[in-house]
Amino acid sequence: MGFDVYGIGNSLVDIQAQVSDQMLQDLGYGKGLMTLVEQDAQNGVLAALHDHPKYRCAGGSAANTILGLAGFGGRGAYAGKSGRDELGSFYLQDMRDAGVAIDVPPDDGETGTCVVLITEDAQRTMLTHLGASSNLSAGDIDEQTIQQSAYIYVEGYLWTNDSTRSAALRAIELAVASGVKVALTVSDPFLVSLYKDAFWELIKGPVDLLFCNLEEARSLTGEQQAVDCGELLVQHAGNVAVTTGAEGSVMLSGGEVIRIEGVAVEAIDTTGAGDMYAAGLLYGITNGWTWQESGRLASHAAARVVSQLGARLNRPFTAEEVRQLRG
Repeated sequence: MGFDVYGIGNSLVDIQAQVSDQMLQDLGYGKGLMTLVEQDAQNGVLAALHDHPKYRCAGGSAANTILGLAGFGGRGAYAGKSGRDELGSFYLQDMRDAGVAIDVPPDDGETGTCVVLITEDAQRTMLTHLGASSNLSAGDIDEQTIQQSAYIYVEGYLWTNDSTRSAALRAIELAVASGVKVALTVSDPFLVSLYKDAFWELIKGPVDLLFCNLEEARSLTGEQQAVDCGELLVQHAGNVAVTTGAEGSVMLSGGEVIRIEGVAVEAIDTTGAGDMYAAGLLYGITNGWTWQESGRLASHAAARVVSQLGARLNRPFTAEEVRQLRG
């Protein structure tokens, strides 16, 4: 049996905690941003959180998407590098317990972590120590798994490191050679400012499905409205999904502009909203759903994840809920 999606990304153990604005200010990190930190800095933040309740789970952007897809009943595989330590063992077991195939051998580095500091306004500030995840290389990409997949899904964060970028490009090369579709998420507006030309080269080339939020789409195109951004992007990529927060999303496919309404919820933590949106959309289109149906599932999935703490659903969708969302 093959896979719906083979994800390639950073393997990070997410460690989530709720903090006050004052604590965030005392730690010295900008609210709502993702900051790369060294291990010593990460250890210092964790020490400051010693008396805060914390939740940990296997994560990383593309990993969250593949875990979400598996939660819907999809077949997911993942390529990411963890360390030969307790966190690494936890990461691999957590992924496998969720039904995700992951066979990349760990190395001697420390497993990467992402400390997610969540303030009362639902904003999340991410402090990422890449650790062993930055050692993912082209040699870790499994050609046979790609050939057995309908899509590969690549996260833009991989472009921050030569080794991980080579892994992403190798996966794309193998997918194209095997007739497997390529999905890309640009991941963060700051990445667009650094790697805009590289992303555009992919958008104009092998990318079949591009995911971006409105801010990322604006950074890529210079346009302001979601539809205008999408129409410029879809001239090159096969299909485009632009998320617009609580308002929903706009998808462009087959010459159509498909608007998906947002789902009204009280947002507690926006961590993983885009990742879960991608999970719903990828699950739908790889299992015979229309783009409209898939977008509806994606929107509901994103809404559910922001109404709780963490990027993993505390209350997964039941098979009946998934069926009803298809309509």
